[in-house]
Amino acid sequence: MLSLVTFLPIALAVLVAVMPKDAARYGALAASLLVFAASVPLWFGYDPAGADYQFIEKHPWIEAWGVSYHLGLDGVSLLLVLLTTALTPLILLAGFSGVHEKYRGYAALMLALEGAMIGTFVSLDTFLFYIFWELVLLPMYFLIGIWGGERRIYAAVKLFVYTVAGSLLMLVALIGLYWAHYEQTGAWSTDLGDLLALTLTPDTQKWMFAFLAIAFAIKVPMFPVHTWLPDAHVEAPTGGSVVLAGVMLKMGTYGFYRFAMPLFPDAVTAYGPVMIGLAVIGIIYGALVALVQDDVKKLVAYSSVSHLGYVMLGLFALNVPGVSGGIFQMLNHGVSTGALFFLVGVLYERRHTRAISDYGGLTKVMPNFALIFMIMTFSSIGLPGLNGFVGEFMILIGSFQYSPLWTVAAATGVIFGAAYMLWVFQRMMFGPLQNEANRNLPDLSTRELTYLMPLVILAFALGIYPQPFLDRINPSVERFVARMEEHFDESPYSCGDACLPSWLSKETL
Repeated sequence: MLSLVTFLPIALAVLVAVMPKDAARYGALAASLLVFAASVPLWFGYDPAGADYQFIEKHPWIEAWGVSYHLGLDGVSLLLVLLTTALTPLILLAGFSGVHEKYRGYAALMLALEGAMIGTFVSLDTFLFYIFWELVLLPMYFLIGIWGGERRIYAAVKLFVYTVAGSLLMLVALIGLYWAHYEQTGAWSTDLGDLLALTLTPDTQKWMFAFLAIAFAIKVPMFPVHTWLPDAHVEAPTGGSVVLAGVMLKMGTYGFYRFAMPLFPDAVTAYGPVMIGLAVIGIIYGALVALVQDDVKKLVAYSSVSHLGYVMLGLFALNVPGVSGGIFQMLNHGVSTGALFFLVGVLYERRHTRAISDYGGLTKVMPNFALIFMIMTFSSIGLPGLNGFVGEFMILIGSFQYSPLWTVAAATGVIFGAAYMLWVFQRMMFGPLQNEANRNLPDLSTRELTYLMPLVILAFALGIYPQPFLDRINPSVERFVARMEEHFDESPYSCGDACLPSWLSKETL
């Protein structure tokens, strides 16, 4: 089943690329819906009580090198795969009006990108993972470079350079693991399970973790290697921004969870405080920079830097509430930020401007648009009852157990997030309708409601009843945390509460 879900969109991408122009739009949409239908049985066939990988496929591939074709998924990768297959039809439907030229190429690249992203989430062989990781870059490079804005070439090249630089460091670490396995066992292997059994010195772990961490941090992106993201978001077409924020950024956080942290647990205990510090800096920095933007798309882009900082904070809390909250927040971010980019795209198609100052009073002419924008604004800032609250609350509970000081600092990001999102909502939706160009703007069409409403429904479903999703996440997370706990005693980080002044102790707070 995993091979089908992974390679079906790639095969259909080839078919869409040779379709007649008139049939390409609906053909691509039908293809993406077929892929989604093929992925739905994974949800119902997955055993929530199991912590081990399920739907395993393993076959010899390049036997002389110890490379296998090894696929499988746990609760974490299950949700990311379903997020990918659910967003793709919505993206292609939105492209009906947003993409005016070369739609066949656009749709084919989007389907190929879908297959490559799914491959990264289900690969349990590091060689196979690396291939899919690299394949993701090519469709996104062309999506931005061909269908992007005025500075699209600059943004596409910047994305390419950052990602390739990180990928080369990742390759160095994976080759080091490959060689270490041969030295310890006398056999070559790139299988994740085999590499997890290696015994590496703390110094070796630190170097290898650093290389992988840089590669994954670029993709997240974490401060200070985040500067490619605003350019990529601003210049990308609407669908490119949605898939970038909704799924591609999760490849970085997923890489930490699946590979960097379990493979090098001793390095995590050494570098964990640094990673938490960078995560919190990213939370506050992203929120403050978003607060001063006049370009609404760039504002949403910097909000991603802030929100993904929460995910990293949860992962490095190294306890079940924090890690589960971080994983859940990956899903939440894909829903809320994906919807916000869709909404920005709707406005841009009508007015061809993203400047916040060009709008105002939109509730008078676009009430349905304003309502959905309001819901997704509250989702983004973590209003109870919507999806963003659950993930952020779990992350802060988890991180507080080990780092109260950083948790208090991170909590300020919630305040800043409310400030920039409510401010942009007030400036664009309320006040007098002064700009004559906005006076006759049409409200949401049936097609636009069709691709926005599933995300609105998901925002409420994840916020009101998250348990079915957490049931699938928690067993995998408990296994992850148990592996990490083998390498530390009471506190995962050496100084623990001794790092804090007495007035910031857990008891005082």
